[in-house]
Amino acid sequence: MPGLMKKPPIKNVELCFTGPAKKKADAISALTKLGFTPTRQESDKAGTWRDSFQELLGREAGVFLAGARHREGMTQRELADKTGIAQRHISEMETGKRSIGKKNARILAKVLNADYRAFL
Repeated sequence: MPGLMKKPPIKNVELCFTGPAKKKADAISALTKLGFTPTRQESDKAGTWRDSFQELLGREAGVFLAGARHREGMTQRELADKTGIAQRHISEMETGKRSIGKKNARILAKVLNADYRAFL
């Protein structure tokens, strides 16, 4: 006589799509027919990163600069030595107290392996 067998646990996944607004109802209907159920209300959806990190607005270039510098494993001093830009100026650029400018953006981009337009 065969023993009792356990059913494997059901693994749930959450899906997120971007598409035309006019097709939203069709997509929900199609996924519901496949066994998916909506889990969030429209009002519960997270906004953009700008909604979540409003303290960074106006400082995007500086945040990108700091991120690119960290990605390359450099300190401000090391970046200053490699670019010829004063360390205090790099600090001021990262905190949004000083604009980066096109000339410095090109220099920083070359050293940090980035697109200079991200610093503008």
